[in-house]
Amino acid sequence: MSRRMVVNVEHGAANPSVGTLLRISEALRVGLPALVEPPRPSLVKVTRHGEGATLWSSGSGGRGVLVAGTEPPDVVELWDWTLGPGDHHTSEAHSPGTKELLQVRQGAITIEVADRSVTLDIGDAVTLPGDVPHAYTNPGSRSARFALAVFEPSAGPGPRSEAVDA
Repeated sequence: MSRRMVVNVEHGAANPSVGTLLRISEALRVGLPALVEPPRPSLVKVTRHGEGATLWSSGSGGRGVLVAGTEPPDVVELWDWTLGPGDHHTSEAHSPGTKELLQVRQGAITIEVADRSVTLDIGDAVTLPGDVPHAYTNPGSRSARFALAVFEPSAGPGPRSEAVDA
C-alpha cells in the first residue's frame, strides 16, 4: 500500500476498501473493529440499529456493515451483510487462521472458496476459512441478507498465555 493512500485515509480524503482497511489494521496489529468503531469506554458495547460502520456498498443497495467486534489479541467481528440482486463481493485472504461463520437470513447467496462453490438458502449456514480468497454472490433477483462472524486469532497485541517447553 502506498504512503499516499495511508495519508489520504488518515485525513479522510480516501474511501478505502475493506481490503485496504484490513491491511492497515494488520500493519498496526489491531483488529478491524478497533480501527473503524468509535471509542467506547464502557464494559458493554451497544451498537444501535443503523449505527454500525458501513465498509462496503454497491449500486444495487448492497452493503456490509460491521456491527460489533472484540479487541485483540483474538478478534471477532460481527457483520450484517445485504447483497442486492446480482451483487458480488470478493474478499482477499485475511490473516492466517481466520475463520468465517455465515448464516443466510433472507434470499440466497453463493459462496466461493478456492475451487468450491456452494449456494445457501434462508437458514442455511456455513463455516469457511477466511485466510484464502473467497467471494459472496447473490444469484437471485431480490436482495439477500446474511449474518457473518469473522474470527481472527492473534490479530494484535494483548495478553497471551503461551506454553513454554521445559
